[in-house]
Amino acid sequence: MFELHPRLTADTFHIADLPLCRLLLMNDSRYPWLILVPRQASLTEVYQLDQDRQHQLWDESALVGERLMQFTNADKLNIAALGNQVPQLHVHHVARFQHDSSWPAPIWGIGTAEPYLPEQSETLIASLRQLFADQSGHGD
Repeated sequence: MFELHPRLTADTFHIADLPLCRLLLMNDSRYPWLILVPRQASLTEVYQLDQDRQHQLWDESALVGERLMQFTNADKLNIAALGNQVPQLHVHHVARFQHDSSWPAPIWGIGTAEPYLPEQSETLIASLRQLFADQSGHGD
């Protein structure tokens, strides 16, 4: 049975359930940052998915990346599946700007997360849910 890792639960907002993955927004206003988590129990690595689900994860990652870039008009998209602090398989999609505080370095371990203000998160979550409305509605 799929359960979201407690750290992801604490650090993110739920946006949608895509065909394979749960789509989350990282609660860090410094970067537009979405995370995909395959809704399958006990995954830590991509190779643990069967081939069809590996392809589905890649398709969903490409979709999230494309829509995030269109939504933000960012300069670059960073995609990573690290898992050093949260072992559950998850894929980060971070829109980067040449003017962001970490550019051009990676964002990992730089500075402290700046949570969204409640009104910011509500507006952004609603916009992102609308952005992915054609993909959502898939349950556990």
